[in-house]
Amino acid sequence: MSHPLSELRPLALGEIIDRSATFWRKHLKTLFLLSLGFNLVTYIVTKAMQLAMQRSLKVFQEAAVGRGDPATVLGEYGRFFGVLTGTLVVTFWLYWMSTLVVSRYVVPTLLGETVSPVEGLRRGLNRLGTLTGAFVLSLLWAVGANLLMALPGGLLTGAGAGLLALSDGPGGRLAGGVVMGVGLILVLLGLAGGILWYLLRFSLLAPVVAMEDLSAMSAFRRSGLLLSGRVEPGFLGRVTVRAMILVTVVSVILLAVSLLSGLPALIVQFSYRNPLDPASVAANPVPQTLLVPAELLQVVGQAVFSPLALVFYALFYLDMRVRREGLDLERRLEAR
Repeated sequence: MSHPLSELRPLALGEIIDRSATFWRKHLKTLFLLSLGFNLVTYIVTKAMQLAMQRSLKVFQEAAVGRGDPATVLGEYGRFFGVLTGTLVVTFWLYWMSTLVVSRYVVPTLLGETVSPVEGLRRGLNRLGTLTGAFVLSLLWAVGANLLMALPGGLLTGAGAGLLALSDGPGGRLAGGVVMGVGLILVLLGLAGGILWYLLRFSLLAPVVAMEDLSAMSAFRRSGLLLSGRVEPGFLGRVTVRAMILVTVVSVILLAVSLLSGLPALIVQFSYRNPLDPASVAANPVPQTLLVPAELLQVVGQAVFSPLALVFYALFYLDMRVRREGLDLERRLEAR
């Protein structure tokens, strides 16, 4: 078998995907154990949000049929977005921490170094403050883009709220509720677009913190520099294009894993209600004694397959180091 340093060279996108899948299969057990804890914590946070949103669903349902008090509806919208924003922040932080831990295991292993999985966890604890600082900087940087993408839906939601406040009859209130509902959907779509942009722009932030002893600000700048410019001629030579393709592949994998592993929970929910119908959701609560075990199966499934996406980012970081800084030549000189 060839030495890892002999395989250290600039890689095509297809090679990055192929090597990531090979590494994931070879180190499946270790990657599963590294990811399971983060997936469990993420599930707990998300579950708490879902339980907290049950009251909001009832208020929104009443507003849609013109029976909601405008002040109560506006207050519930504020609470809804507050809880949603807090949940997104926590889950993204857990995602970056998981990426850091996995990267600290993947990159040294690819370089031929013997590294314990515990080293990734130790590195995560040691770099906790740095990662959090860089994460906060990335969030501040992303606020503008997300606000811009959510602005149309926000304006529509405000218009619906105005209709609710000014209308006396049931028809006007119904129209206001519908407009607010459409606005909420547009806001969520805008946030989804902002999330995808965020994943692209800061895809190398966690690997940088994992492998380089930099401050939060330096790591923030370093991740941006690695993703700037181009590394070869042609359209695919632009790093942002390469990163966009990689993020798209990662997103498709994560979406497919989430859908497949979530089938047991969906079956349980459809047995009691239609999850797509707010009235059915509010009127027919699913027993948590049945739902939680099904959702935990989803957590386990995600812990098995989601590390593949994290390996992509780690290998992409390594490829950028090779292409931009000649890391392959540097390591071969050190090995002599």
